[in-house]
Amino acid sequence: MNNAIPVSSSALDEETARAEVYGLLAALYYAPPSAELMAQLRVAVTEAPAAGGFLEEPWREVVAAARAMDDAAVAAEYDALFGGVGKPEVYVFGSHYLSGFLNEKPLAALRSDLAQLGLARDDTMPETEDHVAYVCEVMRYLIAGDDVEVANLTQQQKFFTTHLQPWVLLMCDAIAAHPKARFYAALAGFTRAFVGVEAQGFDMLV
Repeated sequence: MNNAIPVSSSALDEETARAEVYGLLAALYYAPPSAELMAQLRVAVTEAPAAGGFLEEPWREVVAAARAMDDAAVAAEYDALFGGVGKPEVYVFGSHYLSGFLNEKPLAALRSDLAQLGLARDDTMPETEDHVAYVCEVMRYLIAGDDVEVANLTQQQKFFTTHLQPWVLLMCDAIAAHPKARFYAALAGFTRAFVGVEAQGFDMLV
């Protein structure tokens, strides 16, 4: 996963900044953040990491939460919310929110669309492709990839509106409502704001 910390849009062009944010979300939702990533978050600038001041306050809250908690506390929170044996406290899989079950039709549709894009799950990744981290990583690729036949705005819009937008806010709600969520409640708030900015941008393409 891409562990880059997004910086002010004045330092990066907007497309690179968008890709950086998706990469960061993928890293933070996939596993407890490494000590290196937490250290980067604690010293991150708090200007908006992508175009639009709407993201500034949610981003400040993520950085503030990272500064207020030590690495072990954030890792314990991740495990409490998303880990454990059997049913997790909060699901991070799209099929759960779209159908109420894991490994259902939404996952099959996602796999079909990924195949059309020439993408497939790494065999070393135990999670299914509808994991929020995987979906964010696909969006990062569709923005930053070199193959213009795949990495373009049309494909970004199609993938976002089909495989991310319909359920990710429900996941954010579930995280924010959990009594043990602190760092990840802040991250859910930032995720919600970022998805809103992305949705507005794609709506302008119609």
